[in-house]
Amino acid sequence: MGYTGWALPEEERARLLTLVPARYERLIAHHVTREYNVPEGHPLPAATAGDVVGVVDDGEGVQALIVEIDGTTDRPDGSTNHITWSLGPGRQPVESNSVIAGYGWRPVEPVTIRLEPRFFPL
Repeated sequence: MGYTGWALPEEERARLLTLVPARYERLIAHHVTREYNVPEGHPLPAATAGDVVGVVDDGEGVQALIVEIDGTTDRPDGSTNHITWSLGPGRQPVESNSVIAGYGWRPVEPVTIRLEPRFFPL
């Protein structure tokens, strides 16, 4: 089992870091999840690009970038497309979901990024 989504290519990661510096010491900046808990061989998403359209930071160790893909920020499970950007001590990437749901997000000038469809094993 695993999850599908998009890997953030290294050159896009580096470019975004110049635009949105990591606020916390642990940089994640790895991927956007599409569907969680799916078997290997599950269909990959078709899109190969997206737009960073927002940011959220709870001020307590979770920073994430909101990503619009195919015209929406919504994931099939009702949560929001995002890249967990940076984390403080004791915080986990999965917490980005609850931070986005609890705090909402602040729009930013859209930045188009290249994304690589991929299966990630758990």
